[in-house]
Amino acid sequence: MNKLEYHTPDDIPVEIQFYNAKVKQLEVGKSGKVGILDVEFQTNDTGKTIITKQFSQVPLQIQRVLYLENTLPEMAYLYVISPSGGILQGDRYRTNIGLKNNAISHITTQGATRIYSMNSNFASQIVNITVDENCYLEYIPDQIIPYKNSRYYQKVNLDIHENSTLIYSEILTPGRVAMGESFDYDICYLRTHCKNQNGIIRILENAKIEPRKQKLKDLGILGEFNIVGTVYILTRKKDVIDIENCINEYIKDKNLRSVGTSILSDESGIIIRILETKTDAVFDIIYKILEITRKRILGASFTKTRKN
Repeated sequence: MNKLEYHTPDDIPVEIQFYNAKVKQLEVGKSGKVGILDVEFQTNDTGKTIITKQFSQVPLQIQRVLYLENTLPEMAYLYVISPSGGILQGDRYRTNIGLKNNAISHITTQGATRIYSMNSNFASQIVNITVDENCYLEYIPDQIIPYKNSRYYQKVNLDIHENSTLIYSEILTPGRVAMGESFDYDICYLRTHCKNQNGIIRILENAKIEPRKQKLKDLGILGEFNIVGTVYILTRKKDVIDIENCINEYIKDKNLRSVGTSILSDESGIIIRILETKTDAVFDIIYKILEITRKRILGASFTKTRKN
């Protein structure tokens, strides 16, 4: 890959296209506005997961792979970084991640995804993740923080083999609360689509948040909460019930009234919803879900070693 494949008009929701105006500063497609990351993992002759293909274009970069787990020394930890510090109007990001040949990896981001204020256009990020048979991936990016007047579109395309495992999480905050901003952004449109190796749909989810048009604090929407976390576990059918039972035991033990689980159709995975008032509390729950799932699938512990 050496250039961004721009979206066709049909790929972008009409609510996002509404903001598709010319950027007066640095235009869409100019140097520094198109972030690309293309990474492939495979195991080597010793069983260690290594990067076998990589391409990046600023403002998306990666650090070198680390091996942080004593109980899983072959697991590759990868950190996605951006020197820009955040996503600006007119930015177009695309990330492709692939796992093959029994690879196991944990991927996270350098920090939160900050969506800066905008007076023209919008920002978008497309993430394509392919996990082949007998591979295992934990993709746990930090939270999304939409600043005042920002417009953001994200689509996550998951192609996950039925005999492999992906744990993917998403955290959406109300904005820069410490700066007095809470649900002051224009729109945040999040899509998550997943299929198996035969093209059969496993997940189709669309979330459109327009704070100025919606009463988000009403009972039945967010109520007293302002942070939404979602965890998708796509794994082998034989493990789904046991994993969900373990997660529900944890929820009951901790009396987490704002956390719920649902099993996907055909028992192909689990969705966990989390409502909270603090980001750290959401991460604590996500880490516990990782611990439960990793123990079940890989027979190894999770030490929460993510940021050094």
